[in-house]
Amino acid sequence: MKEVTVQELKEKRESNEDFFLLDVREDVEYLVSNLDGEHIPLGQLENRMKEIEDKKSEEVIVMCRSGGRSSKAVSYLENNGFEKVANLKGGMKAWASEIDPSVPVA
Repeated sequence: MKEVTVQELKEKRESNEDFFLLDVREDVEYLVSNLDGEHIPLGQLENRMKEIEDKKSEEVIVMCRSGGRSSKAVSYLENNGFEKVANLKGGMKAWASEIDPSVPVA
């Protein structure tokens, strides 16, 4: 499974690279803090695939709190035809500790 570090994600955001960020955390976690990614909780992903079908050939980075749920989502997306999917290593916890300590993590 391909992984992207929070430093790599920060660089992609700062250089306005074209990628799709998918946040698979629960609603309450997303409300506490988010990186403006598309929000589809892991438990809803299967039923909401139509919302992201057009991203199959784009670079997709999947994130959660620490990387566990997002790794499950990456496997699911790869099994459903997504070509360039990566897991955000360490998730929001890594972002808060390495990039922006002001970000609360629920």
